[in-house]
Amino acid sequence: MKDLDGFGAEAFQEAVGASDRALSDLVRYRALLEAGSVRMNLVGPSALDAFWRRHAYDSAQLCALEPAALQWLDVGSGAGLPGIVLAILGKDRPGMTVQLVESMEKRCAFLRAVVDELSLPARVVPGRIEALPSPRAEVVTARAVAPLPRLLDHTHAVLKGAVGLFLKGRRVTEEIEEALQSWRFDYALAPSLSDPEGRILRIWSVRRASA
Repeated sequence: MKDLDGFGAEAFQEAVGASDRALSDLVRYRALLEAGSVRMNLVGPSALDAFWRRHAYDSAQLCALEPAALQWLDVGSGAGLPGIVLAILGKDRPGMTVQLVESMEKRCAFLRAVVDELSLPARVVPGRIEALPSPRAEVVTARAVAPLPRLLDHTHAVLKGAVGLFLKGRRVTEEIEEALQSWRFDYALAPSLSDPEGRILRIWSVRRASA
């Protein structure tokens, strides 16, 4: 169960401290993801070849940034990254809930199947985040959804009472500068543990620049 770069299930478990049951769930999730990708192009073959680092570890590293949080909301969840991974790792935590917000029905169907099969503490929420009435969470996550200015347009309502953890790439500084033209917020950047070019943007106190 190793990726092509040699980082596999054992390396993931050691890095994250995941339980054997969580690891078993992730192995099953990878199999479901592979089968689903054949039908609906969830992720490409090369991404599956790097599942443990590029997807599992990339998602799991968010847990350590908000270890006490129980109410998570994953925007544009798609194939379930990072939301499904977070739900798997939080499965044994009383009160843990992950909302998986996704606008495409075929992806919602896939997410529901994963949640049901693995008995995850997660709920699939069909639709776009900006159209949902009064969404609430402690932490809002997003991965490869949109540039930061547009992402804040979509998520600012829920971010009024939450912290955002956004997985970003090398352009994150440019995105922050662009977002500051319309928004005011506090933020911190952390290096990604899974990608030397990646960054994790932690953002809070989001309000419009004119407010």
